[in-house]
Amino acid sequence: MERWFKEYAEINFKKTTLYRMRACVMRVEPAFRHLRLDKITRGQVQAFIDDLSLNGKNVKTGSPLSRKTVVHHLNLISDIFNYALRLDLISENPCRNIIIPRGVKKEKEVYTVEEVKRLFKLIDENDVQLKYKAFFTLAIYSGFRRGELMGLEWKDVDFEHNVISVRRTSNYTSLAGKYTDTTKTKSSQRSLKLPQAVFDILKSLYNEQQAEKEQLKNQWHDSDRLFVTWDGSPMFCGTPYYWLKKFTEKHGMRFCDIHSMRHFNATVLISAGIDAASVSAALGHSNISTTTSIYCHAFQEVRARTGEAIAAALGFEDT
Repeated sequence: MERWFKEYAEINFKKTTLYRMRACVMRVEPAFRHLRLDKITRGQVQAFIDDLSLNGKNVKTGSPLSRKTVVHHLNLISDIFNYALRLDLISENPCRNIIIPRGVKKEKEVYTVEEVKRLFKLIDENDVQLKYKAFFTLAIYSGFRRGELMGLEWKDVDFEHNVISVRRTSNYTSLAGKYTDTTKTKSSQRSLKLPQAVFDILKSLYNEQQAEKEQLKNQWHDSDRLFVTWDGSPMFCGTPYYWLKKFTEKHGMRFCDIHSMRHFNATVLISAGIDAASVSAALGHSNISTTTSIYCHAFQEVRARTGEAIAAALGFEDT
């Protein structure tokens, strides 16, 4: 396992993926360390996955592990065996045909249109710092991922044509700290034209930063990022999450995480009749199938209205 990390994973994986894989080691290593690599059977791997699905607990919350987390553990084991296979250390990968129990699918927590309107109303009424207003406005209007939002720089903002471009991400792990990385996929590098109202807020944020830069002079760290701390350093990527959680609790609002705003953006676009290809491109998905799979229910609802549209056009509406 350590050989795979050193010779393959640390070279080929992004830091966030590597961090996630490292987190799986604490369960995988004790389960298999006493077994010879070439003697581990499919049954033993299946037993480990079954136990993880039924009895695995989150070390922080104590809640059952999600199916996605179980998949991450199986992927780690399988990747290590595939590497051993390429090195001719084993004759087959025992992770082939392993079944992961489906478990209960958790519904996505997504704000309603009314809740988003209330959120922005509360932000305006409570004289919230401009950087938070700008962050959540962009999150809703663009559907950018959190890391993409945190990685935005002023050179990515075209005020003349109201276009904003994603070219990098800003992330954090406990091992690496804050760091800048490439986008999730090549398709994630994209540009979106957004309403003037969004750019009015961004222009105000830019002017505010310039004033702070002038005031702090040598203390200012010129990172060129949109979302920064008091001295211009890139903001910690978890800050908007914790700010929103505290703000919604204070005002008696339901809390949904930052990624829910990406889901809100997608479902609104789909409900408005925007085609799957355009929604996929806006979200930065590498394949349209990813978009239609994640938002299958939203697309089904839109398709269900097509018959009504034909009836309306032909004058056969329900009376």
